[in-house]
Amino acid sequence: MSTDEQAPEPGAGPRARPEDPYARALAKGRGPLYMRCTDGGILLSEVDRWCAAPDPADLSVLRRCRGAVLDIGCGPGRLVSALRARGHVVLGIDISDAAVARTEHTGGIALCRSVFDRLPGEGLWNTALLMDGNIGIGGDPRALLARIGSVVAPDGTLLVEAAPQDVDERLNVRFDDGRGHLGSPFPWARVGLAALRREAAVTGWRTGDHWTLDDRHFLALRHRRGAGSDRGPAPAGR
Repeated sequence: MSTDEQAPEPGAGPRARPEDPYARALAKGRGPLYMRCTDGGILLSEVDRWCAAPDPADLSVLRRCRGAVLDIGCGPGRLVSALRARGHVVLGIDISDAAVARTEHTGGIALCRSVFDRLPGEGLWNTALLMDGNIGIGGDPRALLARIGSVVAPDGTLLVEAAPQDVDERLNVRFDDGRGHLGSPFPWARVGLAALRREAAVTGWRTGDHWTLDDRHFLALRHRRGAGSDRGPAPAGR
Protein backbone atom coordinates (compact mmCIF):
# COMPACT_ATOMS: atom_id res chain seq x y z
CA MET A 1 0.00 0.00 0.00
CA SER A 2 1.25 3.50 -0.82
CA THR A 3 1.90 6.12 1.85
CA ASP A 4 0.22 8.81 -0.28
CA GLU A 5 -3.33 7.90 0.81
CA GLN A 6 -5.50 10.96 1.32
CA ALA A 7 -6.66 12.01 4.77
CA PRO A 8 -10.40 11.73 5.59
CA GLU A 9 -12.62 14.67 4.76
CA PRO A 10 -13.30 17.15 7.59
CA GLY A 11 -15.73 15.68 10.08
CA ALA A 12 -14.63 12.08 9.45
CA GLY A 13 -12.28 11.99 12.45
CA PRO A 14 -10.85 13.99 15.35
CA ARG A 15 -9.15 17.29 14.61
CA ALA A 16 -7.33 19.97 16.57
CA ARG A 17 -9.36 23.17 16.33
CA PRO A 18 -7.62 26.05 14.49
CA GLU A 19 -7.99 28.27 17.58
CA ASP A 20 -6.40 25.66 19.83
CA PRO A 21 -3.15 26.76 21.54
CA TYR A 22 -1.38 23.67 20.16
CA ALA A 23 -2.22 24.59 16.57
CA ARG A 24 -1.10 28.19 17.12
CA ALA A 25 2.18 27.09 18.72
CA LEU A 26 2.96 24.78 15.79
CA ALA A 27 2.14 27.52 13.29
CA LYS A 28 4.61 29.84 15.08
CA GLY A 29 7.15 27.09 15.72
CA ARG A 30 7.58 28.03 19.38
CA GLY A 31 5.95 28.13 22.79
CA PRO A 32 5.15 28.67 25.50
CA LEU A 33 2.79 25.70 25.56
CA TYR A 34 1.64 23.70 28.56
CA MET A 35 -0.61 20.78 29.37
CA ARG A 36 -2.91 21.86 32.20
CA CYS A 37 -4.25 18.89 34.18
CA THR A 38 -7.76 18.89 35.64
CA ASP A 39 -6.21 18.33 39.09
CA GLY A 40 -4.37 21.65 38.76
CA GLY A 41 -0.97 20.30 37.74
CA ILE A 42 0.93 21.72 34.76
CA LEU A 43 3.25 19.91 32.34
CA LEU A 44 5.56 21.78 29.98
CA SER A 45 5.27 20.89 26.29
CA GLU A 46 8.58 21.27 24.47
CA VAL A 47 7.16 22.73 21.28
CA ASP A 48 10.37 24.65 20.49
CA ARG A 49 12.31 21.36 20.42
CA TRP A 50 9.58 19.62 18.42
CA CYS A 51 9.79 22.31 15.74
CA ALA A 52 13.59 22.29 15.56
CA ALA A 53 15.92 19.89 13.77
CA PRO A 54 16.44 16.47 15.41
CA ASP A 55 18.80 16.69 18.39
CA PRO A 56 21.34 14.03 19.49
CA ALA A 57 18.72 12.14 21.50
CA ASP A 58 16.40 12.06 18.47
CA LEU A 59 19.25 10.85 16.27
CA SER A 60 19.94 7.98 18.67
CA VAL A 61 16.39 6.80 17.91
CA LEU A 62 16.60 7.36 14.15
CA ARG A 63 19.73 5.20 13.97
CA ARG A 64 17.70 2.29 15.38
CA CYS A 65 14.91 2.55 12.80
CA ARG A 66 14.77 -0.15 10.15
CA GLY A 67 12.66 -0.54 7.05
CA ALA A 68 9.38 1.35 6.76
CA VAL A 69 8.64 3.66 9.70
CA LEU A 70 5.34 4.92 11.14
CA ASP A 71 5.66 7.99 13.40
CA ILE A 72 2.61 7.98 15.69
CA GLY A 73 1.72 11.47 16.89
CA CYS A 74 4.31 12.97 14.54
CA GLY A 75 3.66 16.57 15.59
CA PRO A 76 5.46 19.07 13.33
CA GLY A 77 7.30 16.24 11.59
CA ARG A 78 10.98 16.70 12.39
CA LEU A 79 11.52 12.92 12.55
CA VAL A 80 9.40 12.16 9.49
CA SER A 81 11.45 14.56 7.37
CA ALA A 82 14.76 13.31 8.77
CA LEU A 83 13.88 9.68 8.14
CA ARG A 84 12.75 10.42 4.60
CA ALA A 85 16.07 12.16 3.96
CA ARG A 86 17.78 8.96 5.15
CA GLY A 87 15.92 6.94 2.53
CA HIS A 88 13.21 5.35 4.68
CA VAL A 89 9.62 4.88 3.61
CA VAL A 90 8.03 6.90 6.42
CA LEU A 91 4.56 8.17 7.29
CA GLY A 92 3.55 10.47 10.11
CA ILE A 93 0.07 10.43 11.62
CA ASP A 94 -1.41 13.06 13.91
CA ILE A 95 -4.93 14.22 14.78
CA SER A 96 -3.88 17.85 14.37
CA ASP A 97 -4.31 19.54 10.97
CA ALA A 98 -1.61 22.01 12.01
CA ALA A 99 0.85 19.18 12.71
CA VAL A 100 0.17 17.52 9.37
CA ALA A 101 0.52 20.83 7.52
CA ARG A 102 3.87 21.57 9.14
CA THR A 103 5.13 18.03 8.47
CA GLU A 104 4.27 18.37 4.79
CA HIS A 105 5.86 21.84 4.67
CA THR A 106 9.15 20.34 5.88
CA GLY A 107 9.11 17.64 3.20
CA GLY A 108 7.45 14.79 5.06
CA ILE A 109 4.31 12.76 4.34
CA ALA A 110 1.58 12.71 6.97
CA LEU A 111 -2.09 11.89 7.45
CA CYS A 112 -4.52 13.58 9.81
CA ARG A 113 -5.62 10.41 11.56
CA SER A 114 -5.73 8.69 14.93
CA VAL A 115 -3.68 5.56 15.48
CA PHE A 116 -6.96 3.86 16.41
CA ASP A 117 -8.41 4.53 12.94
CA ARG A 118 -7.70 2.45 9.84
CA LEU A 119 -4.14 3.11 8.65
CA PRO A 120 -2.26 2.46 5.42
CA GLY A 121 -0.08 -0.64 5.45
CA GLU A 122 -1.47 -2.19 8.63
CA GLY A 123 0.65 -5.16 9.62
CA LEU A 124 3.55 -4.10 7.38
CA TRP A 125 5.38 -1.32 9.25
CA ASN A 126 8.83 -2.48 10.32
CA THR A 127 9.31 0.26 12.91
CA ALA A 128 6.85 2.43 14.82
CA LEU A 129 7.74 5.48 16.91
CA LEU A 130 6.14 6.86 20.08
CA MET A 131 8.31 9.88 20.80
CA ASP A 132 7.94 12.98 22.99
CA GLY A 133 5.74 11.21 25.55
CA ASN A 134 3.31 9.85 22.95
CA ILE A 135 2.92 6.63 24.94
CA GLY A 136 0.31 8.85 26.63
CA ILE A 137 -1.94 9.02 23.54
CA GLY A 138 -5.53 8.15 24.44
CA GLY A 139 -4.80 7.91 28.17
CA ASP A 140 -4.57 4.09 28.02
CA PRO A 141 -1.04 2.80 27.32
CA ARG A 142 -2.16 -0.83 27.31
CA ALA A 143 -4.77 -0.22 24.62
CA LEU A 144 -2.26 1.83 22.62
CA LEU A 145 0.43 -0.86 22.77
CA ALA A 146 -2.07 -3.55 21.79
CA ARG A 147 -3.25 -1.47 18.82
CA ILE A 148 0.30 -0.85 17.60
CA GLY A 149 0.91 -4.58 17.77
CA SER A 150 -1.62 -4.98 14.95
CA VAL A 151 -0.04 -2.19 12.90
CA VAL A 152 3.61 -3.28 12.85
CA ALA A 153 4.95 -6.20 10.85
CA PRO A 154 5.48 -9.58 12.51
CA ASP A 155 8.54 -9.14 14.72
CA GLY A 156 8.22 -5.38 14.18
CA THR A 157 9.94 -2.86 16.44
CA LEU A 158 8.42 -0.07 18.53
CA LEU A 159 10.73 2.66 19.83
CA VAL A 160 9.20 4.46 22.81
CA GLU A 161 10.23 7.54 24.75
CA ALA A 162 9.23 7.07 28.39
CA ALA A 163 8.81 9.67 31.10
CA PRO A 164 12.08 10.40 32.94
CA GLN A 165 10.36 9.81 36.29
CA ASP A 166 9.06 6.53 37.69
CA VAL A 167 5.41 7.39 37.06
CA ASP A 168 2.26 5.63 35.90
CA GLU A 169 -0.47 8.25 35.67
CA ARG A 170 -3.78 8.65 33.83
CA LEU A 171 -4.71 12.29 33.28
CA ASN A 172 -7.18 14.62 31.64
CA VAL A 173 -5.41 17.64 30.21
CA ARG A 174 -5.89 20.74 28.07
CA PHE A 175 -3.33 22.70 26.10
CA ASP A 176 -2.67 26.10 27.64
CA ASP A 177 -0.63 28.89 26.07
CA GLY A 178 -0.05 30.62 29.41
CA ARG A 179 -2.09 33.61 28.26
CA GLY A 180 -5.56 32.39 29.17
CA HIS A 181 -6.29 30.38 26.01
CA LEU A 182 -7.23 26.75 26.64
CA GLY A 183 -7.83 23.91 24.20
CA SER A 184 -10.39 21.13 24.54
CA PRO A 185 -9.76 18.48 27.22
CA PHE A 186 -8.36 15.10 26.21
CA PRO A 187 -7.10 11.97 28.00
CA TRP A 188 -3.37 11.51 28.45
CA ALA A 189 -0.96 9.29 30.37
CA ARG A 190 2.56 9.54 31.76
CA VAL A 191 4.50 6.28 31.86
CA GLY A 192 8.00 5.67 33.17
CA LEU A 193 10.24 2.77 32.23
CA ALA A 194 9.05 0.34 34.91
CA ALA A 195 5.38 0.84 34.03
CA LEU A 196 6.17 0.69 30.31
CA ARG A 197 7.86 -2.69 30.74
CA ARG A 198 4.84 -4.01 32.64
CA GLU A 199 2.38 -2.87 29.99
CA ALA A 200 4.58 -4.19 27.19
CA ALA A 201 4.74 -7.65 28.78
CA VAL A 202 0.96 -8.06 28.79
CA THR A 203 0.41 -6.75 25.25
CA GLY A 204 2.68 -9.04 23.26
CA TRP A 205 5.94 -7.09 23.31
CA ARG A 206 9.36 -8.11 24.57
CA THR A 207 11.79 -5.49 25.79
CA GLY A 208 15.07 -4.77 24.08
CA ASP A 209 17.58 -1.95 24.39
CA HIS A 210 17.11 0.81 26.96
CA TRP A 211 19.18 3.95 26.61
CA THR A 212 19.27 7.47 28.05
CA LEU A 213 20.58 10.64 26.45
CA ASP A 214 20.16 14.25 27.57
CA ASP A 215 17.83 13.09 30.37
CA ARG A 216 15.51 11.45 27.87
CA HIS A 217 14.72 7.75 28.29
CA PHE A 218 14.02 5.30 25.47
CA LEU A 219 13.03 1.65 25.24
CA ALA A 220 12.99 -0.63 22.20
CA LEU A 221 10.17 -3.18 22.07
CA ARG A 222 9.93 -6.09 19.65
CA HIS A 223 6.63 -7.72 18.80
CA ARG A 224 6.27 -11.46 19.29
CA ARG A 225 4.14 -12.44 16.29
CA GLY A 226 7.01 -14.24 14.62
CA ALA A 227 9.73 -13.74 12.06
CA GLY A 228 9.31 -10.68 9.83
CA SER A 229 10.93 -9.00 6.89
CA ASP A 230 11.86 -5.48 5.87
CA ARG A 231 9.39 -5.50 2.98
CA GLY A 232 7.16 -2.81 4.47
CA PRO A 233 4.55 -0.73 2.67
CA ALA A 234 5.38 0.48 -0.82
CA PRO A 235 6.63 4.08 -1.09
CA ALA A 236 4.40 6.73 -2.62
CA GLY A 237 3.81 6.21 -6.29
CA ARG A 238 4.77 2.55 -6.44
